[in-house]
Amino acid sequence: QVQLVESGGGLVQNGGSLRLSCAASGSIVSMYGMYWHRQAPGKQRELVAAITGGGITNYVDSVKGRFTISRDNAKNTVYLQMNSLKPEDTAVYYCNADIRTALRLANYWGQGTQVTVSS
Repeated sequence: QVQLVESGGGLVQNGGSLRLSCAASGSIVSMYGMYWHRQAPGKQRELVAAITGGGITNYVDSVKGRFTISRDNAKNTVYLQMNSLKPEDTAVYYCNADIRTALRLANYWGQGTQVTVSS
């Protein structure tokens, strides 16, 4: 069984910074792509940032230059450094990852962490 646990969310002022973490645990053999999504009230969930197993990153246009995704493979952890936060970044942020266990390769999701940016 695999679990993803996010942390680091909270309330921050416009222009502030937060660092989200997502740690995977369980019977992990290998981890591949890791991703951060977000869902604002009344909106669809959107992919914010992605990082491949080799460290190649990609971002949605609205966060380019402000957010940085990174990973620590030794710790099975993905991070999202968020700078110059704006009120429109307010959302629940979810991590997910493609993980191989002894039984299968599957995509797993965390429970989400709230990020609120005040104006």
